[in-house]
Parts: sequence; C-alpha cells; structure tokens
Amino acid sequence: MSGTEILPSWPGQLEQGLARMGLKLEHGQQQRLLDYLALLARWNRTFNLTAIRDPNEMVSRQLLDSLSILPLIQGPRVLDVGTGPGLPGIPLAIARPDFHLILLDSNGKKTRFVRQAKMELGLENLEVVQERVESWRPQECFDTVTARAFAALPKMIDLTAGLLRESGLLLAMKGLVPRDEIEQIRAKGMVVESVALEVPGVSGERHAILCSRVKS
Repeated sequence: MSGTEILPSWPGQLEQGLARMGLKLEHGQQQRLLDYLALLARWNRTFNLTAIRDPNEMVSRQLLDSLSILPLIQGPRVLDVGTGPGLPGIPLAIARPDFHLILLDSNGKKTRFVRQAKMELGLENLEVVQERVESWRPQECFDTVTARAFAALPKMIDLTAGLLRESGLLLAMKGLVPRDEIEQIRAKGMVVESVALEVPGVSGERHAILCSRVKS
C-alpha cells in the first residue's frame, strides 16, 4: 500500500497483544491489520475520523479493543452498527474471513473511508452501508449485531429489534457495566450477560454486554 506508514513499534505491540489475549492470527492477517491502522492514521490527519491520535495507543485502543470480542461473536452474518471508521468491523472482518460483515453508519465521511479501506485491503467479506439504523431494512437478519459506544442499551434494543435473527445476539461494547440499563432491558424479557474484556495496553474496565431473546 503506497504512502502507508507503519510505526516500527506496531508489529510487536500487535503480536504481543494477540498472544496475551489468546488470539491466533496468521502473519498476513496481522499485516492487513497494520495496513488498516496506517491508512486510518493517514486519513485521520485530514478528516478527523477518530479521537485517538497518539500512535502509541492505536494498536491497543483500536485493533486489540476491537478484537477482544472475537471469541464472542456468532456468524456468519454480522452487522456493525455505528461503525465510524470501521471499528470493530474491519478488524473482525480481517480476523474472520469466513464471516460476512456489514458495516453501517450514516456519516458520509466515515463510510467513504471504510469503502477505501475495503478496497485497499481487499476485504471481499465486507459491505459498507451509509444509512441510519432506524430506517435501514436489510433483506436478511443477522446472527450478531455489534456496536461500540453507539447508544444506551434500551435504545440499542429498540433500534436493532428488527435486525436480529430469533436466536441472534446483540453485543454492545462498553466500559463500566451499565447496571441500570441492563435492568431496563431485562424487564423487557431479554437475557443479558456481562463479560469482562482484557485488552492489553488499555487502562480502565472494558465489557461486552451480550443480549439475546433466548439463551444461546
């Protein structure tokens, strides 16, 4: 990829982080992740796609944080709502080429970047949709709907209700466990589980909130 600047520290940070998380990715997949990060850093200088600008934090807070939910998602159809610059969707698509991911966002600037990343990285298992989640109606529902800092849980449940299969999983990435929000959606009959996420290099708590209509 021409013009790409991969920091010398990034490959080691990624390899060591993946090892600590118990995730095994091939060398080619790791290289694609680094190419994506370099592309994001380059675009971010002009288009302000993400608030994370310190190069020393990008591997942990963008790649490793996204991949922390890898063991939890069920496929093959995965929707990333409010994907922004492709997080966690692009790292997940690189790690799971057997899954089909749709990355949804209403922001034209961010979806243009995600389309560019899809093309440059050759991600055939990824689609980009510029649409508001409340007005988008796909032809087929999803096995997992994931979102990173998108909305409060009750609103997420309402917005994605028609997008999940009957046995589908809503996976919300959060910092602290939102106990009040969990009680609200349990009152609506949802089964909710909180899973602590270990993300090397990221301080503070990280959790995946798993919501389903039935126990998987």
